Amino acid sequence: MREFFSALAVILLLTPVTPSAAPCGNTGAGFEAWKEDFAAEAKRAGVGKTGLRALAQTRYSTATIAADRNQKSFRYSLDKFMKVRGADVIVAQGRKRKAQHPHFYAALERQYGVPAGILIAIHGMETGFGRFMGDSQVVSAITTLAYDCRRSEFFIPHAIGALKLVDQGSITMSTKGAKHGELGHTQFLPGNALVYGVDATGDRRVDFYNMTDALASTANFLRQKGWKPGRGYQPGEPNFAVIQQWNGASVYQQAIAIMASRIDG
Repeated sequence: MREFFSALAVILLLTPVTPSAAPCGNTGAGFEAWKEDFAAEAKRAGVGKTGLRALAQTRYSTATIAADRNQKSFRYSLDKFMKVRGADVIVAQGRKRKAQHPHFYAALERQYGVPAGILIAIHGMETGFGRFMGDSQVVSAITTLAYDCRRSEFFIPHAIGALKLVDQGSITMSTKGAKHGELGHTQFLPGNALVYGVDATGDRRVDFYNMTDALASTANFLRQKGWKPGRGYQPGEPNFAVIQQWNGASVYQQAIAIMASRIDG
């Protein structure tokens, strides 16, 4: 037995060690080394030269990390959350938008089965109907979160998604979005944008900063996640589970369901 362990030790010493990927980190100190390893992973995942150049240009975002550590509103009561997020204003403006563009929302519902109220509530909640879509560089923000240890596994696919969106021309290195890398009118995470994005304008480009593409993409996301046309979307009803897949915060999910029902009247 001793000879067996001695032989095993020799084998282990002579076996070349494959370098492991650079570790995640909670400061910017290891970000550049991590990026070098992540570039190889991204290339294996199908990211092209344009996306890899964008990755090389990314910078560690301290503003993204600060925002990630300070998501207080999701811990509010439902009533406080709705007041802080301006639910009454979203509903009032949402009703006007629906009345002004009935054919647009009706066409989306015919195609995807998602009623206007849901799409309008999400649009209003996420960006105030496109008035503020974020001031952070999307690629740097999402890459920072992929490197950050807190939720690295969750954000790595979205970072790869962002680089592929760069390859496709849907976004560039300078595209601005939310602190967590969400982009466009309804704040898609890049991996979801890559999978569920729809070119609804027919210009051969999925543009999440174009309202038509963004809302069609949002409706497509919900339908692909299991939205059942004509069924309810309040808590306990079939489509509420689909709203839960858009955002994981309970108060957000309930707020969307409440506002949508008020918009749909």
